[in-house]
Amino acid sequence: MPTILEKPIKKNKKPFFSSLFGNNPSFPFMQRLWKEEIRFHPRRIVIIIILTLIMAGLTALYPLVIKRALDMFKDNDPRILYQVPLLVVIVTAAKAASQYGQSLAIQGLVLVVIRGLQNKMFLHLVHTDIAKVEKEAPAQLASRFTTDALSIREAMIRVVNAFGDSITVVGLVASMFYMDWELSLIAALLYPIAAVPIQKLGKRVRRASGNMQEQVGKTAALLNETFAQARTVRVYGMEKREIERAGHSFDQLYDATLKIISGRARVDPIMEVLGGTAVAAVLGFAGWRAAMGGATLGDFSGFVAALLLAARPLRALGSLSAAMQEGISGLDRIFKMIDEPIEIIDKKEVTPLPAGQGNIKFEDVHFIYPGRELGLQGLDFNVEPGLTVALVGPSGAGKSTALTLIPRLHDVQKGRILFDGVDLRDIAMGELRSAIAYVPQDPLLFDMSVLENILIGKPEATQEEIQQVLDGAAVTSFLHNLPQGVNTRVGHGGQLLSGGQRQRVALARALLRNPRLLLLDEATSALDTESEYMVQQALVKLRKDRTTLIVAHRLSTVRAANLIIVMHDGLVAECGNHEALMDYNGLYARLVQTQDLNR
Repeated sequence: MPTILEKPIKKNKKPFFSSLFGNNPSFPFMQRLWKEEIRFHPRRIVIIIILTLIMAGLTALYPLVIKRALDMFKDNDPRILYQVPLLVVIVTAAKAASQYGQSLAIQGLVLVVIRGLQNKMFLHLVHTDIAKVEKEAPAQLASRFTTDALSIREAMIRVVNAFGDSITVVGLVASMFYMDWELSLIAALLYPIAAVPIQKLGKRVRRASGNMQEQVGKTAALLNETFAQARTVRVYGMEKREIERAGHSFDQLYDATLKIISGRARVDPIMEVLGGTAVAAVLGFAGWRAAMGGATLGDFSGFVAALLLAARPLRALGSLSAAMQEGISGLDRIFKMIDEPIEIIDKKEVTPLPAGQGNIKFEDVHFIYPGRELGLQGLDFNVEPGLTVALVGPSGAGKSTALTLIPRLHDVQKGRILFDGVDLRDIAMGELRSAIAYVPQDPLLFDMSVLENILIGKPEATQEEIQQVLDGAAVTSFLHNLPQGVNTRVGHGGQLLSGGQRQRVALARALLRNPRLLLLDEATSALDTESEYMVQQALVKLRKDRTTLIVAHRLSTVRAANLIIVMHDGLVAECGNHEALMDYNGLYARLVQTQDLNR
């Protein structure tokens, strides 16, 4: 049992900085940023502190130099001709040099911290569940790396500069008290009055900043969608509708930005009025005291100079809260992204990739996408090694969903999938995916050359292996039409190639991997008849001793499959080869007849 004396100590114990900042909502973000990023750059921090102290000390010397000059002028001291100008040049040059060095040091620290945050975000997004990445538009995710990062950068620069401003103000206040403590007290009593309205403005700016950054992401997503669908917009006469959508989004962005600007704009006038009031009070008191015969002209002039020099850093400190809240809002969004738990991960104890030739077995597999009613409702089937198996069925039957579960782009919600006798979730994902090649229905290529896109499948591939897949995927047939052949860049998403050419490059990439299991999601849908025939002939050879699982809507492409699994409402409705299923005259036969009639 703790004693009575121990209880309050234990209960009220707080970290020093927490006690210092109180219940400031910004403190946890600042503390975390310090712990995770800033403190790992001690050399940069020390340089900034040293240069800041030098700048603050030199700034505090200005009023003393002015006081010295006026006193020498009053006493007709001939040293004023060389001593004061020399002092001014030395102080000014030293301050300029330290200011240049401090600016570079601050920018360097801030940029390296921002880079660290961007690296963490990218690392998280690359490894996080695909469902979480796909729930937001790419442009909205990109805004975390641009808009949010810029707001954090600006806030950090202001915070670091605020440290320098604080030291400068302390130095100037020391000079002011040294020259005239009575006038200093009058000025010091007035500035803290501004703290209350500025703090309230900071809270408003933070809320407005969050809305603005969110709206920037939405606007970028809308623009990206409109430009990506440029052909559809023109063909369907959607120009007016898209202009209205964009206009509405621009209006919301304008309103959100205006709230931030108006919040910022109020800070400087408050500080300006307060500064003017302080100067007026000082002048009034100094005038009264001069009439009574007190203080020298040098003391008074030096003091006023110090007061005016303190006005800029004091205004900067006054506007710090509002600027910092914008950065805190961006930091909040970034930390939420980084902290989002990853659900599809390796177990602590994983099973090595088992030996085998690609046997895939679905056992009572259930999976439904969030917000949808239909999905896999207990899917059962077995794909023997080395066979070509086709999944067919009407739209929404769950064919593509079943395919995405194998490389664990999603995890089953109930049941299990066995890969050569071992549950997929027991195998290390890196090893599992290294044994699989996947060609989606609409493959997007990276903005690299054709060759670089293909080498993703196997970076260390030999020239002979590359030529084999180029021929096998019918890529060779269109290379002569490209300006630089296999070294031609394909553009963003492969937009400089046709749909069929993109699919052939993606297929070549998959074949180069020489996978144990080949997954094709309607991989020949965009090919013309001649190219499709060439690819199908190549696949006949390349499928040997390899399991191939095909999702097909065009049923003419699966007639030669060893096994056809007909799916309906997430379940296996029929199973067999083409001839057996046609004789059965069920769902598969009706789908084939419907497609034949629609040709």
